[in-house]
Amino acid sequence: MKNKGPKPKGPSSDSPFANLAKLKKQMVDEARAQEAKAATAAPLTGSPQKKAAPVTKSAAPLASTPEEEALAFHRMMSGVKPIDQTNRRIPASQTSLERSHAADHAHRLLSEPSVQEREDAAVREHLRKLVEGPTRFEVQDDGERVEGRRVELSHDLLRKLRHGSIPVDAKLDLHGQSAEAAKGALATFIRDKRAKGERCLLVVHGKGDHSPGGIGVLRGEMAAWLSQGAASDHVAAFCTATRDHGGEGATYVLLRQRGV
Repeated sequence: MKNKGPKPKGPSSDSPFANLAKLKKQMVDEARAQEAKAATAAPLTGSPQKKAAPVTKSAAPLASTPEEEALAFHRMMSGVKPIDQTNRRIPASQTSLERSHAADHAHRLLSEPSVQEREDAAVREHLRKLVEGPTRFEVQDDGERVEGRRVELSHDLLRKLRHGSIPVDAKLDLHGQSAEAAKGALATFIRDKRAKGERCLLVVHGKGDHSPGGIGVLRGEMAAWLSQGAASDHVAAFCTATRDHGGEGATYVLLRQRGV
């Protein structure tokens, strides 16, 4: 006969599997004891009692019901207070300030000209300067005689004015007036006469013989008044008059033609 090998030993009482088996057997015994107790305590009736379903060793524990989960959640949340939301509100003053800034920004965007509008305005201004342009005069003053002309005026016409060959249409006498009063009177006189279509004017301002130091204040200002400022828009040329019309104490003024 063949010798049989040693029998396999069962799990030691100290192994985890032995403890698990004991725990499993204990759970089954407790379940059976509860079923027997419940059957004994049940009231006797005429109808036959239903047998309780046998408990299998592999039965899994029952899942919690929705009512139990709700009750557990209620217990967990008891004593919890919601976060205070009052401090999260934006003060009215800050809200108003933000709205004011937004309104100001929108107003600036609407009131400021666009890039295209600024470019169009720059083009128009450039064309206006090309058409109108600053008044350009050639002025000469040797201390005795003074004359000036627009650069586009012919020298022949200035020569005729210098010789007194152009008939005088109107005369203005500025004797005894201050420089400021004389300047205004001269500008008004020239503008009105040009509007009437008159061509050549004679302005008497004096030599300054009776002025302090013998210096003619009005005579010294005539060239500037006639070549610059309001009067210059209507003037084509000017020069010291001949002796027949007052010499150094008077000035011929040739006006621009109307519509030019």
